Amino acid sequence: QAPGALPVGRARRECRGLARAAVRLDAQAMDELLTAAIERYGLLTAWESVIMPTLHAVGRKWETAGERYIEVEHLLSWHVSSTLRRAAAQRSPRPGAGVSLLACTPAESHTLALEALAAALAQQGLPVRMFGAALPVEAMEEAVRRTGPSAVVLWAQSRATASRALVARVESIEWGVRGARRRPVVLAAGPGWAGQLPPGVGHPSGLAEALEALAVISRR
Repeated sequence: QAPGALPVGRARRECRGLARAAVRLDAQAMDELLTAAIERYGLLTAWESVIMPTLHAVGRKWETAGERYIEVEHLLSWHVSSTLRRAAAQRSPRPGAGVSLLACTPAESHTLALEALAAALAQQGLPVRMFGAALPVEAMEEAVRRTGPSAVVLWAQSRATASRALVARVESIEWGVRGARRRPVVLAAGPGWAGQLPPGVGHPSGLAEALEALAVISRR
């Protein structure tokens, strides 16, 4: 059980309630349950103990039920995303903190975990730029040069979308005046990177570890 996670019985009750609302396609109930979970337990615990397990459960149901439940997964994902954005908008960025740039690799379309990280950073007053799914390499390079981030987080859900060459390319991007050029710290997030990273590249095991690492980097 993750640090700060809900007791298993309570977490299961919360997950069952959210899953039932999703199966009913009950948009209002999903919004209310998601918002209440974040307000009651905090974003990290709500994500790890309620939201993520429910998403996984709905995904497994879809896999075993053929074409059924795809609409349930899509609607639940939409409401999770909307709730995370509302949570992120509750606090203004702290002046002077370094920016974290978040993006999926060019072939990656799964964004929810990265959205959760963006919301968690925003809730701590840490500036973040979230570029979402499938950001082309050239656009990623331009975004890094224009924002001068302290850190870049690259998300890959599967081995097929992870790329060691992309990590090396992003690590090599420089900005600033000659003699005082800087490079970003690169974190490779998501299960797709397992066993595929060059030495020295951070690979946080979950949302809490990624948030802790980025908070330290942004305050340097």
